[in-house]
Amino acid sequence: MELKKSFDFRKVIATICFLVATFCFAQGLKTADAVSYEISAELSIPSINLSSDVTTLTLKDHALKTPETIVGRFSRYENKTLLIGHSTTVFNALENVSVGDVINYDNEVYIVENIEVLKRDDVNMDILLKNSEEKTIVLMTCAGELYENGGASHRLIITATIE
Repeated sequence: MELKKSFDFRKVIATICFLVATFCFAQGLKTADAVSYEISAELSIPSINLSSDVTTLTLKDHALKTPETIVGRFSRYENKTLLIGHSTTVFNALENVSVGDVINYDNEVYIVENIEVLKRDDVNMDILLKNSEEKTIVLMTCAGELYENGGASHRLIITATIE
């Protein structure tokens, strides 16, 4: 009796996907990193060698979903834009920004005016997103104690106005 071995590509592909997902999990990466975003702008902060694509976010159930590896933006008003990113990926060096640093965003130059760290529960999004007279960007990321569920105790908030 002769045994025939059949080569099933679906099983091979499934095994490869499983191994990649296992590797990503072991490295602390999320498989959502493979999600593609529509790029709407660029952000760079030369002082910390940051350069990232930016995607436009929309509110879903009164919340914004932060992209895994790039910056997300949200605006209620023409002169105020919130830029969010994860402190473990794209904004991992944001804590090294200083007042007076240059930020290039959407083909315009901004100067850092204010840096603060607030407890997560003390962040008032209505105030943060309130319109301003001059073009302003607000960068926000997690700070303080990082929790296992991906959250954090504080938020680092950087405000910059157009040059």
